[in-house]
Amino acid sequence: MEYIIAFGSANLAIKAEQCLLEQRLHVTVLPLPPQIRAGCGICLRVQPDEIGPAMKYLAAANIGDVKLYSKSKDSKNQSIYNETEAHGFMELGSLLDNCTSGGCGAKIGPGTLAELLAGLPTREDANLLVGYDTSDDAAVYKISDTQSIVTTADFFPPMVADPKTFGRIAAANALSDVYSMGGTPLTAINLVCFPQSMDHAILREILTGGAEKVIEASAALCGGHSIYDKEPKYGLAVTGIVDNDKIYRNNTPKVSDKLILTKPLGTGLIMAALRVGAASDDAVLKATRSMERLNKYAAEKAQNFAVSACTDITGFGLLAHALEMASDTVSIALYPAEIPYISQAYDYAEEYMMTAAGQRNRNHLDSKADVSMLPFPIQELLFDPQTSGGLLLSVSSEQSADLLAAIQGGDPDAKIIGEIIPRQDAVILFE
Repeated sequence: MEYIIAFGSANLAIKAEQCLLEQRLHVTVLPLPPQIRAGCGICLRVQPDEIGPAMKYLAAANIGDVKLYSKSKDSKNQSIYNETEAHGFMELGSLLDNCTSGGCGAKIGPGTLAELLAGLPTREDANLLVGYDTSDDAAVYKISDTQSIVTTADFFPPMVADPKTFGRIAAANALSDVYSMGGTPLTAINLVCFPQSMDHAILREILTGGAEKVIEASAALCGGHSIYDKEPKYGLAVTGIVDNDKIYRNNTPKVSDKLILTKPLGTGLIMAALRVGAASDDAVLKATRSMERLNKYAAEKAQNFAVSACTDITGFGLLAHALEMASDTVSIALYPAEIPYISQAYDYAEEYMMTAAGQRNRNHLDSKADVSMLPFPIQELLFDPQTSGGLLLSVSSEQSADLLAAIQGGDPDAKIIGEIIPRQDAVILFE
């Protein structure tokens, strides 16, 4: 099937073609088929997967004197044109319309990303204490004998329909990279992609939500950069400060340390269920509250304990981030029964509701973690791409119970989920 848009005048048709080409849609100018007796004799042909965006762009450009026809074939392979209600297509959609994926589930998979980064030209700099070579959460650059700058950027398409909620989640996710390095955010810069056809009031709500989280982090919002794009995207570039003797890395855990996860898993599965109308209101509320919560509070508690390594759990899922924490000298032993998750996410996984990013993560871990003995829903939760997920802290076993109790005061779902053991044949094991 394809769609034909007929216009009241040739000038309107030319204006519409220019408008849609500027949005990089695939449209073709054609003579109006003889079966259609309407308009100026010129029409635009549009593919079915682009008709919704096309009509919305035309509405935003005040091009409304149009008639829409769907084209199909009859049993004799003859073309049939049926007039279709254009108004429904031309209504401006919600934040989720035309977004194929959202949150950290939109990230390039860990395996593909590693291939892309391998062999890039670099310049040695003794002050660059943490770069991208260890897949850490942010870069750390020494500025004095006592302190370093932490710098990061993170943005993605929306995973919720409410603009302000999206802004809060995206900002909390970006700020988390600084907390996971042991740092304190100082400044933030907005990163914005936004469709021309969408109401700018939606963008203002997104920015307001993000600003609220920057203020909660006691950081300064300093401006930003914005471009028009086919899909809305939002996030932050964040700069923070950290004491040189308190930098957390993701790959320096000590043998016998315990692993604490500060937030429950399952936000990716719940957001996927939301997109298809299968998520309960309670599940969405639990997921959004978790994603909106800053990791600031858990990170502040951790400063008083012997933390040897830290990372935050985002789009690569718990297992891929745990893999980054392992090294040539240690393996990760996880306690599946202790891993916290949002109960509805387990139910959705049990019904075989999965995410594309989760399957990318599963493929990446195929030879590194044998999950075959675990219940399928637990497997999916381990691979589930988290947006603004919790911190994974490697802390001295003697102090782990005290740190957990301190974190649970604000993050009650936090759990000890594993430990660091001497290197085994397998990088990740389950106990």
